[in-house]
Amino acid sequence: MSKAFASTADTAEKKISFTQLGEGLYAFTAEGDPNTGVIVGDDGVMVIDTQATPKMANKVIEHIRKVTDKPIKYVLLSHYHAVRVLGASAYQPQQVFASDATRSLIVERGKEDWDSEYGRFPRLFLAADTIPGLTWPTMTFPTKFTLYMGKRRVEIMHLGRGHTAGDTIAWVPDAGVMFSGDLVEYHSACYCGDAHFKDWPKTLDKIAEFNPKALVPGRGDALTNPTEVGEGLKLTRDFLTTLYGSVSESAAKGLSLKEAFDRCNDAMRPRFGNFAIFDHCQPFNVARAYDEAMGLDHPRIWTAERDREMWAALNG
Repeated sequence: MSKAFASTADTAEKKISFTQLGEGLYAFTAEGDPNTGVIVGDDGVMVIDTQATPKMANKVIEHIRKVTDKPIKYVLLSHYHAVRVLGASAYQPQQVFASDATRSLIVERGKEDWDSEYGRFPRLFLAADTIPGLTWPTMTFPTKFTLYMGKRRVEIMHLGRGHTAGDTIAWVPDAGVMFSGDLVEYHSACYCGDAHFKDWPKTLDKIAEFNPKALVPGRGDALTNPTEVGEGLKLTRDFLTTLYGSVSESAAKGLSLKEAFDRCNDAMRPRFGNFAIFDHCQPFNVARAYDEAMGLDHPRIWTAERDREMWAALNG
């Protein structure tokens, strides 16, 4: 019996948590679904990653309104993936921030990614007909800039490639809290279909240099103390190095992609097989790792058609 494609069989509603990490700092999480971060400043609110549709974003807004009535002025896109950005219109922000590289990826593959992710994980696209179109940043930056939300300073930085070529983090120095996007995951598989495996661990090193007291990962529970942050960084690193180590070894031996996939599953499943979305991610992860090991630096574009073909070829 073949596996249901990606997460099409995942229809169960997830329990939402809204965790406070510091004064005016919150994590909207839902048992391995995409997370959203919230920063409350003196004069307004920033949202980091928006959910996939305006309808889904309204769930975040409901929780924000329980803790503040300040206007939601800013949206930060940690990267370009549809489940992270297409709900932005619900917040009616004054500004939408993204790295230069993220905007370039939206230009290159934003529509294809939208179609791809909707096909992979339809539950996350509640009321998809409410999405007005691609989300475009109103302001971009090469590597970093500082935003003052009244007296509260927020450092917004592209530390290096990892989950995508344009990953952006938000750092709140007064509380020692970081919002990492999908550069860090917690008891959730890293999605690596657009990854840069050789760069990602170096970017994790840069995150660790901040010594965060707390961190909001892309998926999984909020990390509320330095011990949990350290665990999240280690699990993410171990996931990546185990995956790429196995696949690059297979490629060096001249094994096929299917053979590399089977060997990688054997290497990873004992430790990571119970992580959220592990089976969903694995074919796309191995395909990208194989490409990088074979010298392809720029990830190929995933389309809804390519998704299905890859899934059938590797899970068949």
